[in-house]
Amino acid sequence: MEKFLGVELGSTRIKGVVIDEKVKVISSNEFIWENKKVDGLWSYDLEDVKLGVRSTLEKLDLNGIKAMGVSAMMHGYLAFDKNDKLIAPFRTWRNENTRQAAEKLSSLFAFNIPLRWSVAHLYQALLNGEESLKEVAFLTTLAGYVHWKLTGEKCLGIGDASGMFPIKNQEWNPGFVKSFYELTGIDWPQIAPEIKLAGQASGKLTQEGLIYLNLPENFLGLPLAPPEGDAGTGMVATDSLATRSGNVSAGTSIFAMVVLEEPLLKAHPTVDVVMTPDGHDVAMVHFNECSSLVDTWINLFGEVLELFGAQVPKDKLFTTLYEMALDKKSPGQLPNFMKSRLESAVSELRGGLKILTDEEGVKVDFLTGHGGFFKSGQAGRTVMSETLGIPIKLMAHSSEGGAWGMAVLAAYMAAKTSSKEERFLVDYVHSIFSDEGRK
Repeated sequence: MEKFLGVELGSTRIKGVVIDEKVKVISSNEFIWENKKVDGLWSYDLEDVKLGVRSTLEKLDLNGIKAMGVSAMMHGYLAFDKNDKLIAPFRTWRNENTRQAAEKLSSLFAFNIPLRWSVAHLYQALLNGEESLKEVAFLTTLAGYVHWKLTGEKCLGIGDASGMFPIKNQEWNPGFVKSFYELTGIDWPQIAPEIKLAGQASGKLTQEGLIYLNLPENFLGLPLAPPEGDAGTGMVATDSLATRSGNVSAGTSIFAMVVLEEPLLKAHPTVDVVMTPDGHDVAMVHFNECSSLVDTWINLFGEVLELFGAQVPKDKLFTTLYEMALDKKSPGQLPNFMKSRLESAVSELRGGLKILTDEEGVKVDFLTGHGGFFKSGQAGRTVMSETLGIPIKLMAHSSEGGAWGMAVLAAYMAAKTSSKEERFLVDYVHSIFSDEGRK
């Protein structure tokens, strides 16, 4: 039996999933971690990255793995000098200190550059006069960094790459590269990863990679798929790669992605243009807060119950209170209160999507949901659908999230590189799911 491994480094957990050739989950494991502030900016220690990935793999059934891949939260700033030394602490997507840079670049390119994007972090460092910037020789994302440590290859899947710097015709946008050089003196392609499409070979596990993962010698030479961002693996996990399809990830942050039939008419400050793992334009609407606007209240209710000696399991507490949002029979204000909390968690997303549907004429047949917001019964899906005015569907595999999606991308790469038959990613992924997969 052939098996494939996907690892994803998310905001609150690192997850590993092993699937078989029929994409059924054989084993999974996760490691809980937290970001912290370093010099006032959100960061993760790179030693914690290694320890977290190792811990995740320790309890997985890895015998017979044919290929693997690494995914992680997109964007951010991981900069290294010519000796491969980190020149500043890792800056994550959560940091919003890049407003000056993002606004100037958006104006320069006439293309929306969000605060989270790597190029915004880079330019902001230049505007801030950071001395370390003189030493930068390589810039990458978290997925690209781990992949580099495992293979020695400085590459990145096109979906993740599209959240670093704009892409055109599957390469760093030449016009924007020229404008950025004239503005900063920095030759972007010289410091950026090589762009890879889904299915392309992207290096093999080296001796250094074995040590990084703490794996035995028999894993030496294991092929790796292009490293991807959580947006791309979420699209795979929800079969949302075809035009007019889309998905919404709702957890620590919330973002919706819709595959475009045509380019957008103009730039919008709340709409990012990124790409699917196989290089098709996607409109992405992203906001930093979602489930915390609900969960903070639920945790408070839990503390009150404990004060009076009541011990309620956390999953039951969350499911019960989430579902109260749909309860039309119970007296009192709790149902209305919980519904308003759930609506507040998705209200900003509604405004961003209306730009696409009303101003740009983008057609969205439905969105497929995944993430913690949907795990507590039907309330998350129902309230979001009512708030957005778009049907929300769930899928059997979407609860496995990006780690499962990354394992599927590894399986796709293995199939594509071992066969001369041309098979597009959208068809490969769609064949995995049946009509019963959505509900």
